[in-house]
Amino acid sequence: MGELKAAVVASLAIASVAQADAVHARASKTQPNWFQTSPDNYAGTIETGAAPFLAQTNPAPFGQATYVPNAPLETSEPIQGANGRNIFHLMGDQSPYFSPQEGFGVDEYPLPKGVNITHMHMLQRHGSRYPSSSEGLSSWGAGIASAIKNGTVFKGGLDFLNDWTYNLGEEILVPIGRQELFDSGILNYYNYGHLYDNSSKIVVRTTLQSRMLESCENFLAGFFGLNWRDHANILATVDSAVTGDYACTKELESLESIETPVGTWIETYLKNRTAHLRTLTGSYDWTFTDTYHAQSLCPYETISVGYSPFCELFSYEDWEGYEYLMDIEFAAMSGFLSATGRAQGKYWVEEFLARVEGHFVTAPANQTGCNMTLDTNPVTFPLNQSLYLEFTHDANIVSVLTAFGLTQFSDYLPLTGPPKNQQFSASKLVPFAGRLNIEIIKAPHKVTTKRSKKTKTADYVSGSGETYYVHFIQNQRTIPLHASFEACEYRDDGWCELSTFLEVQKKTLVEAEYSYACFGNWTAKNYGAVRNGVPV
Repeated sequence: MGELKAAVVASLAIASVAQADAVHARASKTQPNWFQTSPDNYAGTIETGAAPFLAQTNPAPFGQATYVPNAPLETSEPIQGANGRNIFHLMGDQSPYFSPQEGFGVDEYPLPKGVNITHMHMLQRHGSRYPSSSEGLSSWGAGIASAIKNGTVFKGGLDFLNDWTYNLGEEILVPIGRQELFDSGILNYYNYGHLYDNSSKIVVRTTLQSRMLESCENFLAGFFGLNWRDHANILATVDSAVTGDYACTKELESLESIETPVGTWIETYLKNRTAHLRTLTGSYDWTFTDTYHAQSLCPYETISVGYSPFCELFSYEDWEGYEYLMDIEFAAMSGFLSATGRAQGKYWVEEFLARVEGHFVTAPANQTGCNMTLDTNPVTFPLNQSLYLEFTHDANIVSVLTAFGLTQFSDYLPLTGPPKNQQFSASKLVPFAGRLNIEIIKAPHKVTTKRSKKTKTADYVSGSGETYYVHFIQNQRTIPLHASFEACEYRDDGWCELSTFLEVQKKTLVEAEYSYACFGNWTAKNYGAVRNGVPV
């Protein structure tokens, strides 16, 4: 009967649409098209100004916030022990986009006079999304609803559950996710718009997964405007995150190996909170998993509907534990604590190096995760762009940083709690809409290693010639390359001479042990055995 009813409703709907079309057809003979906006023959005087180049001309690099944009999320909830600190900077990959004020060990400096940015390569994460299907939150919500239906009455801080309904979507961008990517496009245009060559379209890469493609489109709308199709072609491929068809086949074993350390830390940092919440659940058997799901709903509900009552259930210390949980997860899944960490990101490093050196990818097929069909085709892998824009996932960005050999982020993360001076932070590296910008910088002479933030006056090394540098920027904060590579001299600005960096990377790619890591006969070890992103 249900199918018959659906068929009847569908036929009525079709008839209604047909009738509406007929009415519209009759009306169109006597009325103009009131809703036509293109072509716009009455746009008024229009003239586009010169493209900005703030990354090169900025005399006061961003540090302290002096401008606060629209904030549609309610995040000023009273959190026990927060004392003005922001828990939304402690949510790992679920943090809404922010730029870490404390940076990664060096300050930001303006470019000296006479220095030019010649290229920018960007790896951009998608914006804020609904929970993924694998996180189990919708099932948890259904379980709470079933418990209430069967007589459970929650009390105290959990009494809101008695009237609560799980109503989140799944995996697609939420509204602020669109805003984050649009804002990123605008920011990157201000910084690098001058690099765009208006004589031809650039190729931009993403995947066909909904949140990936829409993130790319929103970014381009911010960067170019709504006519972005006149300036960019999107190369969208099938996403392995959807199909599970990973180029590195051993990657799945790395993903599975995180279950034990993650479970261990959950039972450590949520021990007291779970014991407390159990006293408020009546006949419902509240577990560690329930506490974790409730905590996860704080960021997801906030970015989805603007506010979440789950946030106040947890203290600031609980949120510090949550952040460390995400650190463990990403370090063990695609960072230096993963046996395939370097191998997973090797493909993008190879593509970056090929573009910088001006040639197609030449790695043997069994030694790379690159799509050699695309990466040897000038249409899909152009070498003449000054801007290279790519949209990807959080784990991919972490694996690329690992494949580059940025050992600054190779902390061992013990399951007893965060180590002193921990550098690896999922929140700071891959919040929603997080991005890596790599600048290639051309200087007429070597730039002194000691920099001044007060002046752009060139301070060059006398007697030196033209020198190229590479500059890594993660979420608007410089990653100091000398912190990871001995060959890169210590510099206040964190740059490294490009020739030196390229030599370092040739060795780093070998260290990934791609063939063995992805297809070799090795068995995953206990958490902590892997420390360098390759199998033990």
